Amino acid sequence: MNDTTPSESAIRAALSKVDDPEIGKPITDLGMVKSITIGDAGAVEIVVYLTTSGCPMRTEISDRVRTAVADVPGVGAIAVELDVMDDEQRTALRKQLRGDRADPVIPFAQPGSLTRVYAVASGKGGVGKSSVTVNLAAALARRGLSVGVLDADIYGHSVPRMLGNDAKPTQVEQMIMPPAAHGVKFISIGQFTEGNTPVTWRGPMLHRALQQFLADVYWGDLDILLLDLPPGTGDVAISIAQLIPGAEILVVTTPQQAAAEVAERAGAIALQTRQKVLGVVENMSWLDLPDGSRMTPFGAGGGAQVAERLSRAIGANVELLGQVPLETSVREGGDAGVPIVLSAPESPAGSALSAIADKLAVQRRGLIGMSLGIDTARRD
Repeated sequence: MNDTTPSESAIRAALSKVDDPEIGKPITDLGMVKSITIGDAGAVEIVVYLTTSGCPMRTEISDRVRTAVADVPGVGAIAVELDVMDDEQRTALRKQLRGDRADPVIPFAQPGSLTRVYAVASGKGGVGKSSVTVNLAAALARRGLSVGVLDADIYGHSVPRMLGNDAKPTQVEQMIMPPAAHGVKFISIGQFTEGNTPVTWRGPMLHRALQQFLADVYWGDLDILLLDLPPGTGDVAISIAQLIPGAEILVVTTPQQAAAEVAERAGAIALQTRQKVLGVVENMSWLDLPDGSRMTPFGAGGGAQVAERLSRAIGANVELLGQVPLETSVREGGDAGVPIVLSAPESPAGSALSAIADKLAVQRRGLIGMSLGIDTARRD
Protein backbone atom coordinates (compact mmCIF):
# COMPACT_ATOMS: atom_id res chain seq x y z
CA MET A 1 0.00 0.00 0.00
CA ASN A 2 1.33 3.45 -0.95
CA ASP A 3 1.84 5.84 1.97
CA THR A 4 2.27 8.85 -0.30
CA THR A 5 -0.39 9.95 -2.74
CA PRO A 6 1.24 11.43 -5.87
CA SER A 7 0.23 14.97 -6.77
CA GLU A 8 -0.90 16.09 -10.19
CA SER A 9 1.92 18.63 -10.30
CA ALA A 10 4.49 15.88 -9.68
CA ILE A 11 3.02 13.76 -12.46
CA ARG A 12 2.89 16.74 -14.82
CA ALA A 13 6.53 17.49 -14.00
CA ALA A 14 7.43 13.92 -14.95
CA LEU A 15 5.47 14.24 -18.21
CA SER A 16 7.35 17.44 -19.04
CA LYS A 17 10.37 15.20 -19.62
CA VAL A 18 8.53 13.15 -22.25
CA ASP A 19 9.24 14.42 -25.76
CA ASP A 20 6.97 13.68 -28.70
CA PRO A 21 9.11 11.33 -30.85
CA GLU A 22 8.37 13.20 -34.09
CA ILE A 23 8.34 16.82 -32.91
CA GLY A 24 11.07 16.52 -30.30
CA LYS A 25 9.38 18.79 -27.74
CA PRO A 26 7.71 17.96 -24.38
CA ILE A 27 4.14 16.71 -24.69
CA THR A 28 3.15 19.12 -21.92
CA ASP A 29 4.34 22.09 -24.00
CA LEU A 30 2.48 20.79 -27.07
CA GLY A 31 -0.87 20.54 -25.33
CA MET A 32 -0.91 16.77 -25.70
CA VAL A 33 -1.84 15.96 -22.08
CA LYS A 34 -5.63 15.95 -22.01
CA SER A 35 -6.17 14.89 -18.40
CA ILE A 36 -4.56 13.35 -15.32
CA THR A 37 -6.70 11.40 -12.85
CA ILE A 38 -5.36 10.10 -9.54
CA GLY A 39 -7.32 7.32 -7.82
CA ASP A 40 -7.03 5.04 -4.83
CA ALA A 41 -3.69 3.42 -3.97
CA GLY A 42 -1.89 5.87 -6.24
CA ALA A 43 -3.55 4.62 -9.41
CA VAL A 44 -3.01 7.11 -12.22
CA GLU A 45 -4.90 7.48 -15.49
CA ILE A 46 -3.46 9.77 -18.14
CA VAL A 47 -5.16 10.70 -21.38
CA VAL A 48 -2.83 11.86 -24.15
CA TYR A 49 -3.79 13.55 -27.39
CA LEU A 50 -2.28 12.19 -30.61
CA THR A 51 -1.87 14.55 -33.55
CA THR A 52 -3.63 12.10 -35.89
CA SER A 53 -5.60 8.89 -35.41
CA GLY A 54 -3.04 6.96 -37.46
CA CYS A 55 -0.03 8.26 -35.53
CA PRO A 56 2.75 5.68 -36.03
CA MET A 57 4.32 6.62 -32.67
CA ARG A 58 1.30 5.83 -30.49
CA THR A 59 2.94 2.83 -28.82
CA GLU A 60 6.20 4.66 -28.23
CA ILE A 61 4.38 7.65 -26.73
CA SER A 62 2.41 5.39 -24.38
CA ASP A 63 5.58 3.60 -23.30
CA ARG A 64 7.42 6.87 -22.67
CA VAL A 65 4.53 8.18 -20.56
CA ARG A 66 4.36 5.00 -18.46
CA THR A 67 8.12 4.99 -17.88
CA ALA A 68 8.20 8.64 -16.82
CA VAL A 69 5.21 8.43 -14.47
CA ALA A 70 6.41 5.17 -12.88
CA ASP A 71 9.32 7.10 -11.35
CA VAL A 72 7.01 9.43 -9.39
CA PRO A 73 6.89 8.43 -5.68
CA GLY A 74 3.56 6.93 -4.64
CA VAL A 75 2.35 5.98 -8.11
CA GLY A 76 0.64 2.60 -8.31
CA ALA A 77 -1.12 1.23 -11.37
CA ILE A 78 -0.73 3.33 -14.53
CA ALA A 79 -3.28 3.51 -17.35
CA VAL A 80 -2.57 5.49 -20.51
CA GLU A 81 -5.47 6.32 -22.80
CA LEU A 82 -5.05 7.89 -26.23
CA ASP A 83 -7.32 10.48 -27.79
CA VAL A 84 -6.96 12.47 -31.03
CA MET A 85 -6.68 16.22 -31.50
CA ASP A 86 -9.50 17.96 -33.32
CA ASP A 87 -8.94 20.35 -36.23
CA GLU A 88 -8.77 23.39 -33.99
CA GLN A 89 -6.11 21.82 -31.79
CA ARG A 90 -4.05 20.75 -34.80
CA THR A 91 -4.20 24.28 -36.20
CA ALA A 92 -3.04 25.67 -32.85
CA LEU A 93 -0.18 23.16 -32.78
CA ARG A 94 0.91 24.07 -36.31
CA LYS A 95 0.90 27.78 -35.44
CA GLN A 96 2.83 27.11 -32.26
CA LEU A 97 5.54 25.22 -34.14
CA ARG A 98 5.75 27.19 -37.36
CA GLY A 99 4.10 30.55 -36.85
CA ASP A 100 1.25 31.95 -38.91
CA ARG A 101 2.93 33.65 -41.86
CA ALA A 102 1.09 34.04 -45.13
CA ASP A 103 3.93 32.90 -47.40
CA PRO A 104 5.87 29.63 -47.39
CA VAL A 105 9.32 30.01 -45.84
CA ILE A 106 12.38 27.78 -46.14
CA PRO A 107 14.03 28.17 -42.72
CA PHE A 108 17.49 27.19 -43.92
CA ALA A 109 17.51 30.06 -46.43
CA GLN A 110 16.85 32.74 -43.80
CA PRO A 111 19.74 35.07 -42.83
CA GLY A 112 19.57 34.08 -39.16
CA SER A 113 19.53 30.32 -39.69
CA LEU A 114 22.06 28.42 -37.58
CA THR A 115 21.75 25.22 -39.63
CA ARG A 116 24.70 24.18 -41.81
CA VAL A 117 23.45 22.74 -45.09
CA TYR A 118 25.72 20.34 -46.97
CA ALA A 119 24.74 19.38 -50.54
CA VAL A 120 26.42 16.06 -51.34
CA ALA A 121 27.08 15.94 -55.09
CA SER A 122 28.77 13.68 -57.63
CA GLY A 123 29.40 13.89 -61.33
CA LYS A 124 28.12 10.42 -62.06
CA GLY A 125 26.25 7.60 -60.38
CA GLY A 126 27.82 4.57 -58.74
CA VAL A 127 30.45 6.40 -56.70
CA GLY A 128 28.71 5.77 -53.36
CA LYS A 129 27.35 9.27 -52.81
CA SER A 130 24.27 8.09 -50.90
CA SER A 131 26.35 5.73 -48.74
CA VAL A 132 28.65 8.59 -47.84
CA THR A 133 25.68 10.87 -47.07
CA VAL A 134 23.93 8.38 -44.79
CA ASN A 135 27.10 7.41 -42.94
CA LEU A 136 28.10 11.03 -42.37
CA ALA A 137 24.60 11.77 -41.06
CA ALA A 138 24.66 8.82 -38.65
CA ALA A 139 28.16 9.70 -37.47
CA LEU A 140 27.19 13.32 -36.83
CA ALA A 141 24.01 12.29 -34.97
CA ARG A 142 26.07 9.95 -32.81
CA ARG A 143 28.05 13.00 -31.70
CA GLY A 144 24.86 14.49 -30.28
CA LEU A 145 24.10 16.85 -33.16
CA SER A 146 20.59 17.32 -34.52
CA VAL A 147 20.82 16.02 -38.10
CA GLY A 148 18.46 15.71 -41.04
CA VAL A 149 18.80 14.14 -44.49
CA LEU A 150 16.79 15.26 -47.49
CA ASP A 151 16.86 12.62 -50.24
CA ALA A 152 16.96 15.02 -53.18
CA ASP A 153 17.81 12.21 -55.60
CA ILE A 154 14.18 12.05 -56.71
CA TYR A 155 14.72 9.45 -59.44
CA GLY A 156 17.24 7.29 -57.58
CA HIS A 157 16.05 7.67 -53.99
CA SER A 158 17.70 5.21 -51.58
CA VAL A 159 17.97 6.94 -48.19
CA PRO A 160 15.06 5.10 -46.48
CA ARG A 161 16.59 1.73 -47.38
CA MET A 162 20.06 2.76 -46.22
CA LEU A 163 18.68 4.06 -42.92
CA GLY A 164 16.57 0.92 -42.44
CA ASN A 165 13.26 2.72 -42.04
CA ASP A 166 10.34 2.74 -44.48
CA ALA A 167 7.94 4.62 -42.18
CA LYS A 168 5.57 7.09 -43.76
CA PRO A 169 5.66 10.69 -42.50
CA THR A 170 2.80 11.94 -40.34
CA GLN A 171 0.90 14.95 -41.67
CA VAL A 172 -0.64 17.59 -39.42
CA GLU A 173 -2.57 19.98 -41.66
CA GLN A 174 0.07 20.95 -44.29
CA MET A 175 2.91 20.20 -41.87
CA ILE A 176 4.87 16.99 -42.48
CA MET A 177 6.63 15.24 -39.60
CA PRO A 178 9.68 13.32 -40.86
CA PRO A 179 10.44 9.93 -39.33
CA ALA A 180 13.84 9.28 -37.79
CA ALA A 181 16.32 6.41 -37.86
CA HIS A 182 19.58 6.15 -35.92
CA GLY A 183 18.88 9.65 -34.58
CA VAL A 184 18.60 11.13 -38.09
CA LYS A 185 15.42 12.77 -39.40
CA PHE A 186 14.86 12.08 -43.07
CA ILE A 187 12.47 12.68 -45.93
CA SER A 188 12.38 11.05 -49.37
CA ILE A 189 10.01 10.84 -52.29
CA GLY A 190 10.20 7.08 -51.72
CA GLN A 191 7.97 7.59 -48.66
CA PHE A 192 5.20 8.92 -50.90
CA THR A 193 5.25 6.35 -53.70
CA GLU A 194 3.86 2.83 -53.75
CA GLY A 195 6.40 0.03 -53.80
CA ASN A 196 9.23 0.64 -56.27
CA THR A 197 7.20 2.86 -58.59
CA PRO A 198 9.45 5.08 -60.73
CA VAL A 199 9.14 8.87 -60.55
CA THR A 200 8.73 10.47 -63.99
CA TRP A 201 8.79 14.21 -63.32
CA ARG A 202 10.21 17.13 -65.24
CA GLY A 203 12.08 20.17 -63.93
CA PRO A 204 9.22 22.29 -62.52
CA MET A 205 7.77 19.32 -60.60
CA LEU A 206 11.19 18.48 -59.19
CA HIS A 207 11.62 22.08 -58.04
CA ARG A 208 8.20 22.07 -56.41
CA ALA A 209 8.88 18.78 -54.59
CA LEU A 210 12.18 20.09 -53.21
CA GLN A 211 10.51 23.31 -52.12
CA GLN A 212 7.85 21.34 -50.23
CA PHE A 213 10.43 19.08 -48.58
CA LEU A 214 12.29 22.16 -47.36
CA ALA A 215 9.31 24.30 -46.32
CA ASP A 216 6.50 21.88 -45.45
CA VAL A 217 8.55 19.38 -43.45
CA TYR A 218 8.93 20.27 -39.78
CA TRP A 219 12.66 19.64 -39.33
CA GLY A 220 12.93 21.34 -35.97
CA ASP A 221 16.12 23.10 -34.93
CA LEU A 222 18.72 21.21 -36.95
CA ASP A 223 22.45 21.62 -36.53
CA ILE A 224 23.14 20.03 -39.92
CA LEU A 225 21.01 19.20 -42.96
CA LEU A 226 22.52 16.90 -45.57
CA LEU A 227 21.09 16.92 -49.10
CA ASP A 228 21.67 13.77 -51.14
CA LEU A 229 21.70 15.23 -54.66
CA PRO A 230 21.27 13.23 -57.87
CA PRO A 231 24.38 12.79 -60.04
CA GLY A 232 25.34 15.60 -62.40
CA THR A 233 24.56 19.29 -62.66
CA GLY A 234 20.90 19.23 -63.72
CA ASP A 235 17.62 20.63 -62.45
CA VAL A 236 17.95 19.57 -58.82
CA ALA A 237 21.40 21.10 -58.33
CA ILE A 238 20.16 24.37 -59.81
CA SER A 239 16.98 24.32 -57.69
CA ILE A 240 18.97 23.77 -54.49
CA ALA A 241 21.19 26.72 -55.35
CA GLN A 242 18.08 28.87 -55.78
CA LEU A 243 16.22 27.59 -52.72
CA ILE A 244 19.20 27.48 -50.30
CA PRO A 245 21.95 29.75 -51.66
CA GLY A 246 24.04 29.16 -48.54
CA ALA A 247 24.27 25.39 -49.03
CA GLU A 248 27.86 24.16 -49.21
CA ILE A 249 28.83 21.56 -51.80
CA LEU A 250 30.52 18.31 -50.80
CA VAL A 251 31.85 16.42 -53.84
CA VAL A 252 32.12 12.61 -53.82
CA THR A 253 34.27 10.80 -56.38
CA THR A 254 36.21 7.58 -56.83
CA PRO A 255 39.95 7.49 -57.61
CA GLN A 256 39.19 6.72 -61.26
CA GLN A 257 40.31 9.53 -63.56
CA ALA A 258 37.15 9.40 -65.66
CA ALA A 259 35.00 9.70 -62.52
CA ALA A 260 37.21 12.51 -61.21
CA GLU A 261 36.81 14.56 -64.37
CA VAL A 262 33.02 14.31 -64.15
CA ALA A 263 33.05 15.03 -60.40
CA GLU A 264 35.06 18.17 -61.10
CA ARG A 265 32.17 19.46 -63.20
CA ALA A 266 29.74 18.83 -60.34
CA GLY A 267 31.90 20.94 -58.03
CA ALA A 268 32.57 23.64 -60.61
CA ILE A 269 28.85 24.48 -60.69
CA ALA A 270 29.71 26.59 -57.64
CA LEU A 271 31.28 29.12 -60.00
CA GLN A 272 27.84 29.76 -61.50
CA THR A 273 25.75 29.43 -58.33
CA ARG A 274 28.23 31.29 -56.08
CA GLN A 275 28.13 28.49 -53.52
CA LYS A 276 31.04 27.35 -51.39
CA VAL A 277 32.69 24.00 -52.13
CA LEU A 278 33.23 22.42 -48.73
CA GLY A 279 35.60 19.69 -49.86
CA VAL A 280 36.04 16.37 -51.66
CA VAL A 281 35.55 12.82 -50.43
CA GLU A 282 37.27 10.03 -52.34
CA ASN A 283 35.28 6.80 -52.00
CA MET A 284 36.35 3.22 -52.84
CA SER A 285 39.98 4.38 -52.62
CA TRP A 286 41.55 0.95 -52.16
CA LEU A 287 40.82 -2.63 -51.12
CA ASP A 288 42.73 -4.22 -48.26
CA LEU A 289 43.52 -7.86 -49.07
CA PRO A 290 43.81 -10.75 -46.57
CA ASP A 291 47.59 -10.94 -47.02
CA GLY A 292 47.98 -7.34 -45.91
CA SER A 293 48.56 -5.90 -49.36
CA ARG A 294 46.43 -3.19 -50.90
CA MET A 295 44.67 -3.23 -54.27
CA THR A 296 43.47 -0.11 -56.09
CA PRO A 297 40.76 -1.45 -58.44
CA PHE A 298 39.69 2.07 -59.47
CA GLY A 299 43.16 3.56 -59.79
CA ALA A 300 44.55 6.30 -57.58
CA GLY A 301 44.66 10.05 -57.25
CA GLY A 302 41.17 11.03 -58.39
CA GLY A 303 40.14 12.74 -55.17
CA ALA A 304 43.34 14.78 -54.91
CA GLN A 305 42.96 15.74 -58.57
CA VAL A 306 39.43 17.03 -58.05
CA ALA A 307 40.42 19.00 -54.95
CA GLU A 308 43.43 20.56 -56.68
CA ARG A 309 41.58 21.54 -59.86
CA LEU A 310 38.59 22.93 -58.01
CA SER A 311 40.94 24.97 -55.81
CA ARG A 312 42.47 26.53 -58.92
CA ALA A 313 39.14 27.10 -60.66
CA ILE A 314 37.40 28.63 -57.66
CA GLY A 315 40.36 30.52 -56.31
CA ALA A 316 39.96 29.10 -52.80
CA ASN A 317 41.34 26.06 -51.05
CA VAL A 318 39.20 22.93 -51.55
CA GLU A 319 40.31 20.21 -49.16
CA LEU A 320 40.43 16.48 -49.78
CA LEU A 321 38.48 15.64 -46.62
CA GLY A 322 39.26 11.93 -46.64
CA GLN A 323 39.65 8.65 -48.50
CA VAL A 324 37.24 5.79 -47.79
CA PRO A 325 38.44 2.25 -48.54
CA LEU A 326 36.31 -0.25 -50.41
CA GLU A 327 34.72 -2.71 -47.98
CA THR A 328 31.94 -5.25 -48.39
CA SER A 329 30.56 -4.25 -45.00
CA VAL A 330 29.72 -0.76 -46.33
CA ARG A 331 27.41 -2.32 -48.91
CA GLU A 332 26.03 -4.79 -46.38
CA GLY A 333 25.28 -1.94 -43.98
CA GLY A 334 23.43 -0.06 -46.70
CA ASP A 335 21.32 -3.10 -47.55
CA ALA A 336 20.60 -3.86 -43.89
CA GLY A 337 19.84 -0.25 -42.97
CA VAL A 338 22.64 0.06 -40.41
CA PRO A 339 25.44 2.46 -41.50
CA ILE A 340 28.96 1.10 -41.02
CA VAL A 341 29.86 4.03 -38.72
CA LEU A 342 27.41 2.44 -36.26
CA SER A 343 27.82 -1.28 -36.98
CA ALA A 344 31.62 -1.31 -37.32
CA PRO A 345 32.97 2.14 -36.35
CA GLU A 346 36.51 0.82 -35.87
CA SER A 347 36.71 -0.70 -39.36
CA PRO A 348 38.88 1.11 -41.93
CA ALA A 349 35.85 2.49 -43.79
CA GLY A 350 33.96 3.28 -40.59
CA SER A 351 36.98 5.12 -39.15
CA ALA A 352 37.52 7.07 -42.39
CA LEU A 353 33.90 8.18 -42.57
CA SER A 354 33.88 9.12 -38.88
CA ALA A 355 37.02 11.22 -39.39
CA ILE A 356 35.33 13.08 -42.25
CA ALA A 357 32.28 13.65 -40.05
CA ASP A 358 34.56 15.19 -37.42
CA LYS A 359 35.56 17.83 -39.97
CA LEU A 360 31.92 18.59 -40.76
CA ALA A 361 30.72 18.71 -37.16
CA VAL A 362 29.58 22.03 -35.77
CA GLN A 363 28.76 23.21 -32.28
CA ARG A 364 25.39 21.92 -31.10
CA ARG A 365 22.60 24.47 -31.04
CA GLY A 366 21.82 25.84 -27.60
CA LEU A 367 18.74 27.45 -26.10
CA ILE A 368 19.68 30.67 -27.87
CA GLY A 369 19.37 28.93 -31.25
CA MET A 370 16.98 30.51 -33.69
CA SER A 371 13.54 28.92 -33.86
CA LEU A 372 12.82 27.51 -37.30
CA GLY A 373 9.12 28.45 -37.24
CA ILE A 374 7.59 28.65 -40.71
CA ASP A 375 4.16 28.59 -42.24
CA THR A 376 3.00 26.34 -45.04
CA ALA A 377 0.48 28.61 -46.76
CA ARG A 378 0.76 28.75 -50.52
CA ARG A 379 0.76 31.58 -52.97
CA ASP A 380 -1.85 31.27 -55.70
